[in-house]
Amino acid sequence: MRQKLIEIYYKEMFNPRLIGLLINPFFIIRSLLHKVIKQNSYYIKGKTLDFGCGRKPYKNLFKYDEYIGLDLEKSGHDHQDENIDVYYDGITIPFEDSYFDSIFSSESFQCIFDINNILKELSRVCKKDGYILVTVPFMWEENEAPYDSSRYTSFGLKYLFEKHNFKVIKSIKIGNYVDSIFQHISNYIYHILRFKVIRLILNPVLITPINLLGILLSKISPKVDSYFLNNLIIAKKL
Repeated sequence: MRQKLIEIYYKEMFNPRLIGLLINPFFIIRSLLHKVIKQNSYYIKGKTLDFGCGRKPYKNLFKYDEYIGLDLEKSGHDHQDENIDVYYDGITIPFEDSYFDSIFSSESFQCIFDINNILKELSRVCKKDGYILVTVPFMWEENEAPYDSSRYTSFGLKYLFEKHNFKVIKSIKIGNYVDSIFQHISNYIYHILRFKVIRLILNPVLITPINLLGILLSKISPKVDSYFLNNLIIAKKL
């Protein structure tokens, strides 16, 4: 029973639907992330590495031959209830050269202090003409303390990938100004409601109208995409 409840909880956290709209304080950012990853999921195929995999919340979006989840053993959270196949030391990815056909990583690069070394490693283990799909937060709070390292602009990410033998073929800004404002309001409420019981009681009262109003205004307001929630990069190994 516990395992089933955990599965439902995480499904609503990473792919929120009607229930998530009512109670999930991260509904806006998580629903946008899921939508854009799904739209570009066809780049991930063959033997796939999920870098910083955690629970592998997006695994079911991809068509792959083999799916290997890699994560750092020492991080800003424990790995209880996660689905990690291989741990690494934060320096060397423990696979041979050109091992993977594709690489996926969602919301992990911000926790890497030596990003150049990791991109060098990801380039090494990716086959020629293989694809890498990465999402990275842009406007988000510090988290995973003390392992939170960076926030990247779309221009900075393009520079980093091209520096390490990748050609960026897509750069997508996820969310817009309105999405970001309402997501941050919802996140603020989540943090000030410190006790789980209080959250369970007040989330539907406070979070639901914020989610609904944010979605509505995002659809009808003029678009300003210089302030957004996440970057998505798709790059091809040269």
